[in-house]
Amino acid sequence: MHERSGTPAGGRDDVESLAADVFSRACTSREALEHVTGKWSLLALSALQEAPHRFGELRRRVDGVSEKMLSQSLQTLERDGWVHREVRSTIPPHVEYRLTPAGAELAPKLLALIGFVEDRLPEVHAARDRHDAAR
Repeated sequence: MHERSGTPAGGRDDVESLAADVFSRACTSREALEHVTGKWSLLALSALQEAPHRFGELRRRVDGVSEKMLSQSLQTLERDGWVHREVRSTIPPHVEYRLTPAGAELAPKLLALIGFVEDRLPEVHAARDRHDAAR
């Protein structure tokens, strides 16, 4: 993992590679981590692991996401290099989203997290019940 160091002019040409430390407030990996672990981004990346999707298909797959939130999440994921947006010049225009190579490497890790949480839901519910009963 790498972190950008600040340069006097703020330019990217003088960027140095440093060891990232997500626990440090100045580490830029925090922002990237936040982008991929946000609920809608995590679900969109996981859905794109299955296959490329058009926007409407993706919105239907990620049940409950608003058009605005999905659009914002996809733009952020595209900017960070996890998702590729391809506009095909057809009538009507066809826009398709798919994972980049980095996104394809990331998605299985997110799916493992999702599976871990889903598998432990009975334990989570029991813990919540114990916690709420103790209050």
